[in-house]
Amino acid sequence: MTALRSRPAMSLLLSASLFGMAVVGGAALPAPVHAQQMRGLPDFTDLVDQVGPSVVNIRTLERANADGGSSTDEQMLEFFRRFGIPVPPGAVPRSGPRQDRGGSGEEAQPRGVGSGFILSSDGLIMTNAHVVDGADELVVTLPDKREFKAKLVGADKRTDVAVVKIEASGLSAVRIGDVNRLKVGEWVMAIGSPFGLENTVTAGIVSAKKRDTGDFLPFIQTDVAINPGNSGGPLINMRGEVVGINSQIYSRSGGFQGISFAIPIDEAVRVSDQLRSSGRVTRGRIGVQIGQVSKEVAESIGLGQARGALVNAVEANSPAAKAGLEPGDVILKFDGREIERSVDLPRIVGNTKPGNRSSMTVFRRGTQRDLSITVAELEPERSDRRAAAPEVKPPAATSLPSLGLTVADLNATEKKDLNIKAGVRIDSAEGAAARAGLKEGDVIVAVANTEVGSVKELDAVLAKLDKSKPVNVLFRRGEWAQYAVIRPQR
Repeated sequence: MTALRSRPAMSLLLSASLFGMAVVGGAALPAPVHAQQMRGLPDFTDLVDQVGPSVVNIRTLERANADGGSSTDEQMLEFFRRFGIPVPPGAVPRSGPRQDRGGSGEEAQPRGVGSGFILSSDGLIMTNAHVVDGADELVVTLPDKREFKAKLVGADKRTDVAVVKIEASGLSAVRIGDVNRLKVGEWVMAIGSPFGLENTVTAGIVSAKKRDTGDFLPFIQTDVAINPGNSGGPLINMRGEVVGINSQIYSRSGGFQGISFAIPIDEAVRVSDQLRSSGRVTRGRIGVQIGQVSKEVAESIGLGQARGALVNAVEANSPAAKAGLEPGDVILKFDGREIERSVDLPRIVGNTKPGNRSSMTVFRRGTQRDLSITVAELEPERSDRRAAAPEVKPPAATSLPSLGLTVADLNATEKKDLNIKAGVRIDSAEGAAARAGLKEGDVIVAVANTEVGSVKELDAVLAKLDKSKPVNVLFRRGEWAQYAVIRPQR
């Protein structure tokens, strides 16, 4: 009898558990907390209906000679290759019809495919700068298959944001979300044209925020499937708001591998506002080359925690030079804002209005000091030019066996080329110095937070140091200044 009575009770217990309840002694009790927290997978169908009409396909065309051979849409060919679809000999996959130029010997040929989304009902569209870069013509296709020729309002390569305009009205515009509310692990969705396949929807979660892959942008990292052609499309949260522009993928093959990057929408809107008002983006600059402060360097120079932006080089006659900033300084604050990592500085300075008088806190050879600086305007992108290492060497050289160095004083020509008042040139580096990364041609500027202008001064500094402990060396390599920590061999 006992066994017969217990069997229905067990069945009741299992049945109730499936509905979030447990039965003990005939009374229903709440299920364990973990069962209450279980949730089903999200349904994106409403989001697609809501945001889908605002996402567009963007085709780029370029002019080419009619007799210049066939034109190939590389993204479509890549699609064919991936899915094993044979491409007939001589066939040319196109994203639009050829447009005859009427005897001019030129015709518009497909160049690439990307995505975008509608910012305003009168036809303003946001996309990536690399989608429209170099295009002679832009063709925007709406979800209802209407096509429009678009005009480029402006593009900013540094943030990869562009705005184009079509002549239309009554369009469905997106809603802009708050990136600050976005959380790691949150579900997000993308709509775009991967490999030219329009209105493709993919979904995933936010993998990380403030991912450093560029000077001016803290990217949103997701695992949403993004492929060539998705560029410029929106990243959408579960409230139907755009929180980013899908811009980059990490891939060894050209296809999606689980790591995608999106431009935060607040940064993109800030750029688009300037593009719409003036066609260009104005940023601040102070004229420095910077690097990250490692934990080892921070400890060796007395900074303690690894923070700030290490000044590798200072441009001549730049705002930084006029403010007294020196190579080897560590910028800790700019306009009262903490510089936790080196990538913080370009963003803060870039968002500062040119002409603004700003304050800086720097760490220099063991002490902090405040400097005042007038921010200049960032110039258009240009090639990075660096001075070659000087080839003329003075004959005199001195050996420093304790560090594994052979050094010599600089001559006047070398000082002028490097734009420094003094220093000691390295003729050879072995042992501990070589392991620290020093090499022939480098110029030692300071040792143990003490400036050295000659071999004699270097000898005097070394004589006071404990040779059993590591020593930090500030040195120049061309125009760049950086720290090395020489550790004695044990």
